[in-house]
Amino acid sequence: MKKTTDLLIITTMIFVASCANETVVEQTAVVKNDLRAPAYPLITIDPYTSAWAFSDILNTDDVRHWTGREFPFTGAVRVDGKAFRFMGKEGFEAVAEQQSVDVQATQTRYRFTCGAVDLLLTFTAPALPDDLELISRPVNYVSYSFTSNDGKAHAVEVYFDASPAWALDKADEQTGISGAYEQDGLIFVKTGSKDQQILGKKGDNVRIDWGYFYLCAAKKSGAYEVGNADELRHTFAETGKLADAVKSAENAYIAVVQSLGKKKTASGRIMIGYDDLYSVQYFGDNLRPYWNRDGNSSIESQFVQADRDYDRLKAECDKFDYELITKAAEVGGKQYSELCALAYRQVIAAHKLAQAPNGDLLFLSKENFSNGSIGTVDITYPSSPFFLLYNTELAKGLMNHIFYFSESGRWTKPFAAHDVGTYPIANGQTYGGDMPVEESGNMLIVTAAVAIREGNADYAAKHWQTLTTWADYLIDKGLDPENQLCTDDFAGHLAHNANLSIKAILGIASYGYLAKQLGKQDVADKYTAKAREMAAEWVKMADDGDHFRLTFDQPGTWSQKYNLVWDKLLKFNVFPDVIAQKEIPYYLTLQNQYGLPLDNRKNYTKSDWIMWTATLSPDKETFEKFIAPEYRFYSETTDRIPMSDWYNTDNTKHNNFQARSVVGGYFIKMLESELNK
Repeated sequence: MKKTTDLLIITTMIFVASCANETVVEQTAVVKNDLRAPAYPLITIDPYTSAWAFSDILNTDDVRHWTGREFPFTGAVRVDGKAFRFMGKEGFEAVAEQQSVDVQATQTRYRFTCGAVDLLLTFTAPALPDDLELISRPVNYVSYSFTSNDGKAHAVEVYFDASPAWALDKADEQTGISGAYEQDGLIFVKTGSKDQQILGKKGDNVRIDWGYFYLCAAKKSGAYEVGNADELRHTFAETGKLADAVKSAENAYIAVVQSLGKKKTASGRIMIGYDDLYSVQYFGDNLRPYWNRDGNSSIESQFVQADRDYDRLKAECDKFDYELITKAAEVGGKQYSELCALAYRQVIAAHKLAQAPNGDLLFLSKENFSNGSIGTVDITYPSSPFFLLYNTELAKGLMNHIFYFSESGRWTKPFAAHDVGTYPIANGQTYGGDMPVEESGNMLIVTAAVAIREGNADYAAKHWQTLTTWADYLIDKGLDPENQLCTDDFAGHLAHNANLSIKAILGIASYGYLAKQLGKQDVADKYTAKAREMAAEWVKMADDGDHFRLTFDQPGTWSQKYNLVWDKLLKFNVFPDVIAQKEIPYYLTLQNQYGLPLDNRKNYTKSDWIMWTATLSPDKETFEKFIAPEYRFYSETTDRIPMSDWYNTDNTKHNNFQARSVVGGYFIKMLESELNK
C-alpha cells in the first residue's frame, strides 16, 4: 500500500453481512484517526437522537446523549458460553478488552478482544451529504464482525439492550412504555413516553419525550425481549437467547439478540432509529420529518429500506470516509484532517431536515448548549463551509426560513433576524436582542457563496428585494458599527468592531457580485465600488502599525479578522493583501499552548474562527502552525464532551458550548481548495 508523507494508510478487513448473515470479505483502505477525541460519536440522527461515548473505553461508562444525560445502551458477546460486555458500564462478569477506537466521518470503529475471538464493532450514520433522503433517514447501523484469534471455530451470540431513557427527557420523572413486534422479516422493539405530548416542550438542555425509539434486527437469526435489564442480561449470559416476549412494558428495557452459529468468522448488524412523528412547528404548522414529509411513509418502511441498502451504503461510507480524510490531509495536514473527520457527524446531527408548507427545504439548526435557538443565522454562517462544500441545497435550507420570515411580513426590520424561535418551535425570533450588521452580512455572504458554487444567482434572484434591503442597511450602518452584538455575543456588546465592519463590507461586495451575475451591471458597479471605498477607509481606521485593531477607537488592541477569509475565497479582492500579510505573522506571536485567543480581551477562543483565520495563511505550513495547538486542546481537554467550539487557550477547560454545528466551519480549508479548482 502506498504511503503519503504524513498519513499512514492501512488496509482493514471489513466484514459485510447480508440479511442472511452470509459473510463477504472486502478490503477497504482506511486512514487511522489518531486523535484522542473528547467524545466519540455513536448514534447521530438529529439534535434529539444524538448519542456519544464520553470515555476512551466503550465499556467503562454509559452511552450518553450529547447533553451528558445517560442513555444506557449495553452490548455483549457470548463466546462458547461466556459473555463479555463490550459496551455500557453494567452487567456481565467478563469485560471485553478494547484494543483501539477510530473516528471517521460517517463511522466510529472499535476493536475488542473477547476471549478467543476478536470483535470489530462499527457505528455507521450513512448521512452522505449529496442525498437528502439519507440525511433525513432516521436510522443508523451498529454492525459487528468476529474473527477467531486461535484458529478454531467458536459459537457466538450478540446482545444489545437499551433503556427507555432514549425516548424521555428526564427518566426519573416520566414513564416509558415499551413493546415489540415482527414485520417484513425484521424484529422491532420500541420504547416511548406514556403521555406523548408531541412538540410539547422547547429549550436547550432538553431531550425528546414524544415519538418512539427502536432497535431492529433480522428475525432469521434473532430474538427479542422486553423487561427488566438485569433479568434480560442474566438470561442472555446463561442461555445466549431471549424469549421473544414482552415480560413487562412500563419503564422496561428493550433487547435483541442474534445467534451467529459456530464459525471462525461471522458478522451481523442491528439498526437503531427514532420516529419523532412530528419534528418542528413552523409558523404554526407542525411539520413531519423530511423522510415522511408527505405523510405516506412509516418507520417500518424506513428500516426495511435501510436494511436493503446496507451493503451499498457501507461501501459508500467507507469510500467517503477515506476520501474526506485524505483530501483534508492534502490541503491542511494530518491533524486538520482528523479534526474534520470528528466534526462531520456533529455538524449534521445538530440539524433537522423538513419541508415547509410552501415547498422550501428547511435545514434547521439547534444552538446546542448556547441558548437553544432554532435556525440561527450566526450558526448558519460559521457552519456554512461544510454545506457549501458538499451540498448547496442544504446551504439554502439553512437560509430559507430567514428569507420567509422577512418576506411573509412577520419580520419588518430592515436587517436580517437572528433566529426563528427556540428549538423545536420556529414561530418567530425569541433571542432577546438583534444582531443587525452580523446577520445581514451573514445572509449576503452565504447567498453569494451559494451562487459561486452553483454557477448562477438564481437563488438570490428569488430574494432580491430582501437582499437589497439588507445591503442598503450595511451601507448605512456597516462601516463603523454601533454598540451592538456580533456572533461572539458571549464577549458582550462592542462598538466600532473592526472585524464586524469587514463582514459588512463583504456583505455589500457580495450584493455587488450577485447583481453582476443577474445582469444588473449598474447596480453591481455601484455596490462593488462602495465596498472598495469602505475597505480603503477601513484600513485607515483600523491600522495599528504591525497589525489591525479590535475596535477603530482603541489603539493597542487586536482581534482575529476571521471574516476576511471570504474576500480571499470568493475572490472579491476588495481588501488589500497587506491586511493578511500583517495579521498572520502577528497572530503567530500571540498563540498560547492551546491556540490563538479570539482577541486581546480574554484568553478564550473559538475553534471555528481559528480555522478561518488560519485559512488566510499564505501556505500550508503556516496554516498547520495554527491547527497544531487547537488539535492539542482536543487531545488533552479534561472535558469529555462532544467538541466545544469555545474554550480556553491556556488550560484544558471549555466554556459551555458543546456539540454545536459551527464546527462545520472547519471545512473552510477544503472549501478553499474546491473553489480554487
